[in-house]
Amino acid sequence: MTTWTIDDLCQLIDHTNLKPNATTADMHTLCDEARQYHFRMVAIESSQVARCAQMLKGTDVHVGAAISFPLGQTSVATKVFETKDALANGATEIDYVVNRTELKNGNWDYVRDEMQQIVDVCSEAKVPSKVIFETQELTKDEKIRLCQIAAEVKPTFVKTSTGFSLAGGATLEDVELMRANVPAEVSVKAAGGIRDADTFLAMVKAGARRIGCSAGIPIIEEIRRRMDEQGVDHIEL
Repeated sequence: MTTWTIDDLCQLIDHTNLKPNATTADMHTLCDEARQYHFRMVAIESSQVARCAQMLKGTDVHVGAAISFPLGQTSVATKVFETKDALANGATEIDYVVNRTELKNGNWDYVRDEMQQIVDVCSEAKVPSKVIFETQELTKDEKIRLCQIAAEVKPTFVKTSTGFSLAGGATLEDVELMRANVPAEVSVKAAGGIRDADTFLAMVKAGARRIGCSAGIPIIEEIRRRMDEQGVDHIEL
């Protein structure tokens, strides 16, 4: 069992707005909320990085760039360039989407090389790297094979989903499977369809150590309400 305060739980949240029509005003709201609640990161399109980095200057809220989002269907060179560009513009975390065509082709050397190149760029910049699987579109064997590659390459996180797939988002089963198939130094991020406190807490209990969602505020307020009702300042999961 692990003890979690409200701030501990807030530090698990990547506060997300990846809408393609998000405005500057939307980014101001996202960053203001992340600062107010002390969320770990804002998860945004790479085109929004410079804007959000300026808005969050002087805070400890990280700026997370989504690379080749949401399909992942760009070349390795393009993903590496976008990663470097996002870092140059102020990104302090990177989430990238694997190339699912090459994954489905069984071209595991390609998938490994792509992961290695992006993780190397992030490691050199000393920023966390996250590999987005899109688990609901994969077979169990494909998920395990990706985890095995991640165990070799060692990104900071393996991540369930983009939240944009029609097939669905994070599930407890996938979080548990990923946690069981990567080493302790590789963490698990759950994202996609996490909209309420019970689902959030279940994902954390299953081993997720980062949660990507746009519903972080209502989730935290519901957990705070429950703590207040019970007269406690922490929960155990």
